[in-house]
Amino acid sequence: MLAILITFSFGAIVGSFINVVTYRLPLIIQKNWTHHSSNFLKSQGITITDLGDKDVPERFNLLWPPSHCPHCKHKIKPWENIPLLSYIFLKTKCSNCSKNISYQYPLTELLSGFLTMFLVYNFGLSLLSFALMLLVWPLLTITVIDFNHQLIPDEITQPLIWLGLFINAAGLKTEVSLHQAVLGAILGYLSLWTVNWIFKLIRGKDGLGQGDFKLLAAIGAWLGWQCLAATIILSSLSGAIVGIYMVTALGRDKNLSIPFGPYLSAAAFIFIIWGPQINNFYFTNILG
Repeated sequence: MLAILITFSFGAIVGSFINVVTYRLPLIIQKNWTHHSSNFLKSQGITITDLGDKDVPERFNLLWPPSHCPHCKHKIKPWENIPLLSYIFLKTKCSNCSKNISYQYPLTELLSGFLTMFLVYNFGLSLLSFALMLLVWPLLTITVIDFNHQLIPDEITQPLIWLGLFINAAGLKTEVSLHQAVLGAILGYLSLWTVNWIFKLIRGKDGLGQGDFKLLAAIGAWLGWQCLAATIILSSLSGAIVGIYMVTALGRDKNLSIPFGPYLSAAAFIFIIWGPQINNFYFTNILG
């Protein structure tokens, strides 16, 4: 029981860093895009004075500047940055400007804590559970970023693909061979690329983003080709259900795209926990 509580606390601390990444990484990417675009336009003799990155400091990365309120730039004190507890003690408001603190921050810390705890509960304090944390934490990061920005950064998916291949090549008790991992990465990318290609032929526009292809490739690199069918089916069903609900109940424009990364990530976590049972049901009852 003590180990479970410790791992929950550890997961919540990681969730606090995930909050930093989900806030700053999209801004860093935007700043880089703006910089490269500006340089290209200048090389073509075109000058644009305002490219929309004036609010981003010159030195801005995941470690600098120190954590601060996005509204008043108040530097957050150490006791104001305790996962979950500070949100409660501060009564959900900034101590300086009294602006509401986004519920996303404690929710991300809570989810990270529970996901980490659930891995240890299922797999024990083991090399396998730690290895899977290195997959689940980036999946949670991708979920938040894609939900907020409809963006799945290459800065996360590409290292995640190589890390999955390395861990399976090293045989760190994941029960996935390097052969299965390589096939998982290749088929994961190609499966969604093919779906998007067919959709584009029919509708004349993309149905999925390239980030989704890379994310499923990363999932396949970690969990092997055996996870792909279940991951695609589970994510598609859940995405369709949520999409229908948003259109019918919330009045959302059906032409607006919805992020697919959160559903892929959730399906991957489900497969991590119940993969053998899902595949056994699928191959036994669906394929006969």
